[in-house]
Amino acid sequence: MLLWFVILYLMVSVGIGLWASTRVHSAKDFAVAGRSLPLPIVTATVFATWFGAEAVFGIPATFVKEGLGGVVADPFGSSMCLILAGFFFSTQLYKLNIITLGDFYRMRYNRTVEVITTICIVLSYLGWVAAQIKALGLIFNVVTNGAVSQDAGMILGAAIVLTYTTFGGMFSVAFLDFVQMMVSMGGLLFIAWTVSGMTGGVAPVIEHASQAGKLDFFPKGDPWAWITFLGAWVTMMLGSIPQQDVFQRITSAKSARIAVTGSILGASIYFCFTFVPMFIAYAATMLDPDKFARVIEADSQLVLPTLVLQSMPLFAQVLFFGAVLSAIMSCSSATLLAPSVTFAENVIKGFFPHMGDHAFLKVMRGCLVGFTLMVLAFALSSNASIFEMVEHAYKVTLAGAFVPLVFGAFWKRATTQGALTATIGGLLSWIMIEVMIGEASPVPPQLIGLCISAAGMIAGSLLPQWVGHRHPQPAGFLHEHAAHAHTEVHAHHQTHHSGEH
Repeated sequence: MLLWFVILYLMVSVGIGLWASTRVHSAKDFAVAGRSLPLPIVTATVFATWFGAEAVFGIPATFVKEGLGGVVADPFGSSMCLILAGFFFSTQLYKLNIITLGDFYRMRYNRTVEVITTICIVLSYLGWVAAQIKALGLIFNVVTNGAVSQDAGMILGAAIVLTYTTFGGMFSVAFLDFVQMMVSMGGLLFIAWTVSGMTGGVAPVIEHASQAGKLDFFPKGDPWAWITFLGAWVTMMLGSIPQQDVFQRITSAKSARIAVTGSILGASIYFCFTFVPMFIAYAATMLDPDKFARVIEADSQLVLPTLVLQSMPLFAQVLFFGAVLSAIMSCSSATLLAPSVTFAENVIKGFFPHMGDHAFLKVMRGCLVGFTLMVLAFALSSNASIFEMVEHAYKVTLAGAFVPLVFGAFWKRATTQGALTATIGGLLSWIMIEVMIGEASPVPPQLIGLCISAAGMIAGSLLPQWVGHRHPQPAGFLHEHAAHAHTEVHAHHQTHHSGEH
């Protein structure tokens, strides 16, 4: 019975996604939903940016083992990222009317910076999307009581998400995010309410966690522990800002005001709501310590599904797995779309500058299929946990893409030479330390990469210029391109209202 409910839910989700595809008429519709989304949809889609496999399985599993200090990256770093990105994108980039972050790197610097940073952004998605696909495999394996293996479940899950995302693009992502946010929040709140009845309320669970030291957030004593702690926080908070899915979700809004309001609301809801699966998982360890100690030792990601399948009625099971599928599918669809759109726009299109809009739309969809196959292969071959996959995903963008983005927007003296020095220096230093020293490094390698990237930007921009630079004054650059974007949008609306669209 549970399996049939899951199949029905998946069919409805695909149906909604395919219905949304009827609104896709251009590459811009596919990439950023025609920049037409209202506040409730933007809030839901920003919330869904992070509320996926790691929020339901990864964060609770890490919290049960390591306490609050273990989840500093997510939700603490990730929710701050959404707020910072909302302000940054809405005030600096929204008015440029661009569809990818790579467009900014090209307009501000040159084609070389655009390609290098785009490849960094695309590679960072491998771990993130693989975590979602791995979680889908886990769910299908649990729901079918082992009849579907985790590997077969990954293939099935990837195929379902790929189907509706390929047709509907950002419209499918946005509408499904709204529906799936309601389902996931309702389902998990019901499970939490049921579990609190079994533990005698919320207070006993919090008291037990506090006495066990699970609510200790800051590291104690060792200064190197503080550096590791801050490294995890900064990696997720800053390394996730140069991310295409965050950019797409925020800039799909109708206006800059809706973009920033939606990002703050979505981030706040996400931060508060991640404590719900943490509460459920920890309560499970109180209800049957011996059984869940064995589960944690075998695979701590199975704490929640084991509790629900063994201790909850069918209605609660349907709600839980519907909620989990909602969270993961809404997260994975956007994170498949983002790198595919970026690669098509900022790498392939540069070789075919006269490509028509419909041909470009086909290229975007082709990239989506190709990237999904690559992610699936990575997920099937990796033994990393869901939380580890997500936590490691943003090291490459922190070291290689963050500094050129922020300096390019706020520092008028940033040059193409500076951006190239920052990107190449940050990436090489991070990779060398990661390979040669790894976890033995007292300072996280990605933090060293970030510092060298910032130093490279400053030195490369102030020293004599050997690399040509097209836009030495970003203030004028932003104003000029914003005015051009406004003219394009005005023309688009006139065409649309005249019926020619």
